Amino acid sequence: MKIFKNKEDLKSEIINDKTICFIPTMGGLHKGHISLIKRAKKINNKTLVSIYVNPKQFSRKDDYKKYPQNLQNDIKILQKLKINYLYLPNNKDIFNFKIKNKIYLHRFSQKLCGKFRKGHFKGVLNVVNRFLEIIRPKYILLGLKDFQQLTLIEKHIIRNKINTKVISCKTIREKNGVVCSTRNFNLSNKQSKIASSVYKYLFTIKKLTKKNIKLFNSSILKKKLIILGVSKVDYLDIINLKKLKKPKSRKENYNIFLAYYLGKTRLIDNI
Repeated sequence: MKIFKNKEDLKSEIINDKTICFIPTMGGLHKGHISLIKRAKKINNKTLVSIYVNPKQFSRKDDYKKYPQNLQNDIKILQKLKINYLYLPNNKDIFNFKIKNKIYLHRFSQKLCGKFRKGHFKGVLNVVNRFLEIIRPKYILLGLKDFQQLTLIEKHIIRNKINTKVISCKTIREKNGVVCSTRNFNLSNKQSKIASSVYKYLFTIKKLTKKNIKLFNSSILKKKLIILGVSKVDYLDIINLKKLKKPKSRKENYNIFLAYYLGKTRLIDNI
């Protein structure tokens, strides 16, 4: 595994490689990240992982400062997985050049997390685009846990005719059903149990709506989440995965989307 801390050295190494599989991360690697990397390795191309905590996608400074990081542990995980390249840029390396592509924010960015995290997706797309311009990967692998983010990145790539294909990968969960997330490291044992109960509740909601879509009443369903021990609910919504709006029929392909807090830790899920 070769480690690069500046883009010029990285570009010199991969300049003629048109087969890179790219997995962008913010560190705090978990089973979800490992699943993405294993999927990339099955493609049989060279695998490049980035670790960079993007300050542009945090609306609160305290959230940015408290984001779990353990670089040495991450490096050990990546060495065991035998990836080809690890890119560890700093802020200057990422932001000290003028981008060629125009950042495209699809209207879907105004829903779900976009309603509650001002500037979040603009910050995500800015940095992901910069990575794409530096690395020029053949594939970028993203998890369906972050469905909204994945969709917006794909829309940006298509609009700018970037020669990179998005590979969406299934959501990975812990044994208790909680979706794997770096933020889980901030949860107490009690909060982990609550998160597990929330997952089971989401599953129940999905089953109910498959019987009758009209049974989805966000206001009523949110109250049960508070009873379960959730500190705060940003949103509980139902979205058609292709049309990106509320479904009218139980036969449509839709998911239930949730963002909530346990203490000061914000978690998202969809099922």
